[in-house]
Amino acid sequence: MINKRLLIKNLLAHNDENSFYDKKRQLNIGEREGKAKFLKHICALSNSNPENNSYIVIGVEDEDNQITGIDFFDDSKIQNLVNAYLTNPPIISYENIPFPHLPDHLVVGLVTIRPNHGKICSFRKNIWKYYGGSVFFRDGSISMPKVFDIEIQDVNSGIVASIENHSHNNIEHTLDGVFDFMKKRRDYNPTYKVFKEYFVVCWAGKEKKIRNETYYSRVDIELINEQVKLFYSDLDEVSIKVDKDNFSILEYVHLGFHDQFKYYPLEEVTIRFKDNAGYDIDSNLLFEPPRFDKKTLFHIYNTNLALIQKLKNGHELTESQKKDLKNLPSTFLLCYLNNFNEALTELEEAKPYLKAYSKEIYQSYKESMRILRKVKYN
Repeated sequence: MINKRLLIKNLLAHNDENSFYDKKRQLNIGEREGKAKFLKHICALSNSNPENNSYIVIGVEDEDNQITGIDFFDDSKIQNLVNAYLTNPPIISYENIPFPHLPDHLVVGLVTIRPNHGKICSFRKNIWKYYGGSVFFRDGSISMPKVFDIEIQDVNSGIVASIENHSHNNIEHTLDGVFDFMKKRRDYNPTYKVFKEYFVVCWAGKEKKIRNETYYSRVDIELINEQVKLFYSDLDEVSIKVDKDNFSILEYVHLGFHDQFKYYPLEEVTIRFKDNAGYDIDSNLLFEPPRFDKKTLFHIYNTNLALIQKLKNGHELTESQKKDLKNLPSTFLLCYLNNFNEALTELEEAKPYLKAYSKEIYQSYKESMRILRKVKYN
């Protein structure tokens, strides 16, 4: 089993970006340009590595390889994005890898692109400035357009296999990971469980009991063997179920208007551990957008537009307006989910003003966009 933290270190140590891995300071697939560039790199790495894994490391400075980290990104539906825009799409995975020197909410993103065994990957349709039918390959560290009938060559299999072989986990890494987790999260009831005498899952969270059910906030869950952070949130409520073969996380989101908020199931993720030292991760989106009266939504939507305009103009807000602004990202989300399509554009354009006004409100913005990504990609 590969220790993903060690794999990232070995990739960064090998040399600069090349034809089997890329590195990025950040990833923004919430915007059209960022989404298009991400798909271009997936296409190019897939075509340039027909018989071996290729990788994108996110949260690393380009010039000196300093690991600065990015926000935890739990978009389990990212494969659906790739499938929608690429022909012969490769199988990809996105994992969040914790590093000891980073704050709890920051990780390094690791995108793994599985070998496509000679199938040419191309753009299925237009996005940003890339046209449907475009084909990309890696030319050193650059993703370049190429003619469709180029010969695919396998040049990286031996190098990548060597890097992966030097990144395997061992008992020392596993024990160190458990001890580090238990120490770091000791304020939030850390615990662990061994599955199939091989896998170790650690989790911690602030407990809350409601009607004999236990829920957690400020949740942190890691698969120690691979040094992968499975879940992290400062905000959400989750329930956790464990049996001898499975570890399940059911996530809830807090949505509503004014003082009438409810918890809605968002997604259930289940890790199924197998006897052959393998595991599967299944995700099931459960979210059903709540429906509201159109007149009420129209009033709230216009109120939010007025608030954004006040932020843009630098006007002082009343206490009531500050309270409404705190809920603005989630109310815009609900408007969009109730067919106010322009609400999404307004929310995206408000991003820099929300970020400048309040860290808490900007966190709410990111949370709303995360929910929206899950719903759209599903």
